[in-house]
Amino acid sequence: MLNYSKVITEKKSYTGLQMYEVAPIMKLIIRGKKREFLSAIGKSLNLLLPTEANTSSRSEKLTALWLSPDEWMIFSNETLNSDDNDYKTENLLNRNISKINLGAVTDVSDQFVLINIKGDKIFDLFETGSPFNFNDFRNKNGAVTQTILAKIDVIIHNQNQNEVNLFVRRSFSQHLFSWMNDSASRL
Repeated sequence: MLNYSKVITEKKSYTGLQMYEVAPIMKLIIRGKKREFLSAIGKSLNLLLPTEANTSSRSEKLTALWLSPDEWMIFSNETLNSDDNDYKTENLLNRNISKINLGAVTDVSDQFVLINIKGDKIFDLFETGSPFNFNDFRNKNGAVTQTILAKIDVIIHNQNQNEVNLFVRRSFSQHLFSWMNDSASRL
């Protein structure tokens, strides 16, 4: 793993908005098309991948986000313990998916930063820097979108009406957080 440094060192709070970086969690991108691929994922992880566009599914330990017809992001619902940094899920999927040529598994844990945002002004913040229309999105729990926020590619997962997970590439995370911090202070 890379030397991990947090983008957001403390929880930021504004009127109607809280932002913080979630401690390191496992994030995998999986790709596959065959029916056997979907079945193998379900059996391996006890998690059904969402097959409807821009949706998600969740089990006790994992969440899967639909990114395209043959691509999903799976992330852990629990933070990693740096002393016990094992790769059980990745190894299991490599064994049951990649090695038998059903699909591909790529670890993106260090590539993406996860920022959790809570409050009733989340979508006011997003609308100041994104061309995406959040009117329907904000009312759909589990909805997922890939869009631009402050000219940066992001993945947004709507946990519920007042909580979202925002995934951003690490190289853009400091700039995005700085923009969000500045914009949130003006809402």
